[in-house]
Amino acid sequence: MMLIREAIRAIRMTLLLWLLTAIIYPLAILGFGQFAFPSSANGSIVFNINDQPIGSSLIGQVFTSDKYFHVRPSAVRYSQGRKARPTGISGASNLAASNPELTNKIIEETSEFQDARIQVSADLIYSSGSGLDPHISLKSTRQQLTRVAQARGIKEDEIIPLINKYTDGRFLGVFGEPGVNVLRLNYALDLQELNRQQN
Repeated sequence: MMLIREAIRAIRMTLLLWLLTAIIYPLAILGFGQFAFPSSANGSIVFNINDQPIGSSLIGQVFTSDKYFHVRPSAVRYSQGRKARPTGISGASNLAASNPELTNKIIEETSEFQDARIQVSADLIYSSGSGLDPHISLKSTRQQLTRVAQARGIKEDEIIPLINKYTDGRFLGVFGEPGVNVLRLNYALDLQELNRQQN
């Protein structure tokens, strides 16, 4: 009888803990996140003027046209096409520094920028550890400025305010380096071009 009573108590405690940790706590955190930080809680999705998702400000998107600033190269393809379609994949190539395949990739990236007469900085040719970086350095942004301005047929001075606007500072003012959010900057350039065409 005592054993049955202890077993029932153990089952009740297990169910209570399961209810608290697997249902109540996650729902409370989800509700708080939706209330206090709705954009971040939903993936920091960037929407265009037609209210269609075009990407996440936390995940780098691949841009190949000369009209756009390019992000760091990635060993994985986490989004394809014009709409944001994250595959949930992140990661690096895991190639050793001595691997000739890595050397060839870096040489290929470097030659593409040299063909476009762009001085190469590290974050334009070396992929990141996660492969998801949404930012590039201010130096890399400045190195692409002439190409983007020429491709869009505008002056560099028209792009610089947008670069300043979409530059994120150091975390807590101390950690890391300032970086430019490429997706937000490129979309702002598209909006600027659209406004110019309509006026």
